[in-house]
Amino acid sequence: MSGKAPFGSVAAGTTTVLTSEARDLYLRVVRAGGQHPQTATDPVEAAALAELVELGLLVPDTTEAGQLIAVDPTQLAAGLANTWQRQALDLLARTTSLPTEFHDLFQAFHSPADIGGSIEYVRGKVLINQKIQQYVDSGMKEALALQPGGPRPPELLDATFERDLGSLGRGTTMRTIYHASTRYHQPTRDYVAKLTRAGGQYRTLDEPYGRLIVLDRRLAVIPVGDDMNMAAFIHEPAIAAYLTDAVFEPSWNRALTFDGDRSVPQQVVSRLRQTIIELLLAGTNHRVIARRLGISERTLARHIAEMREDYNVDSLFQLGYVLAQASAASQLPGE
Repeated sequence: MSGKAPFGSVAAGTTTVLTSEARDLYLRVVRAGGQHPQTATDPVEAAALAELVELGLLVPDTTEAGQLIAVDPTQLAAGLANTWQRQALDLLARTTSLPTEFHDLFQAFHSPADIGGSIEYVRGKVLINQKIQQYVDSGMKEALALQPGGPRPPELLDATFERDLGSLGRGTTMRTIYHASTRYHQPTRDYVAKLTRAGGQYRTLDEPYGRLIVLDRRLAVIPVGDDMNMAAFIHEPAIAAYLTDAVFEPSWNRALTFDGDRSVPQQVVSRLRQTIIELLLAGTNHRVIARRLGISERTLARHIAEMREDYNVDSLFQLGYVLAQASAASQLPGE
């Protein structure tokens, strides 16, 4: 039996080991007594003959020069199965080790050695996400994110869940800050609860802050402009470290822990209602308030109803009057 391991001779994506020409030729050889010349003049037969020799179904006849003899397929199949299984396991092991083995190569490619590093501008949300995904797949060890605005769209949460879960499973440290309004969004709560159990860390902050992503404290990603359709990828460890220490860490320390639980800390409720009061006094309509705070109009209505009860008034007009009076009184000289 041939000592070759013709794993590469099988076409990718197929389960057929032999071509039909090679199969037919082998059957003809067996029916003719199990022997065949080593050469063939017909190109199709020559290709089939080479295939059978490579696979090991035909081997040189040691007793007669220039001849091949057929090998028992049963014995060959058992040997090939064992060989290919070992090769498959080896390929699988090499596949799973690729991100780790290529991590330093990725860092070298995307972090130029010249002084000052580089700033790469990427336009389009799809390309921005693809660029971040490339870094994540390279073996990222730490991801820090400031995500302002309201709750994430459910489809976005679904699209990133497996990626984030995989990163946590590989030992990546992940810390994310959301706006406090995400505590009222069930899909976000579910997302945070699942990833918290996997090791992710989340907090909420109800004050204004900008969007920022820092990966391995070597790459910082910030938005360019207000439409969120362009991002600057800053490949400079000194800047990434500065943004981590001067922007992310202070925000993280002021933020409140969020593990996806339905209960909302009273501190969050108080700050949220203060913002609602300020917007109501400014004459902002309910739909705009809900959109700015990232909550539903139903949630906004519930907060207003509870504030009416707290101030012992029956109508929204009365609530506005009481809030205005309270606001004016707090601004009187000497108060």
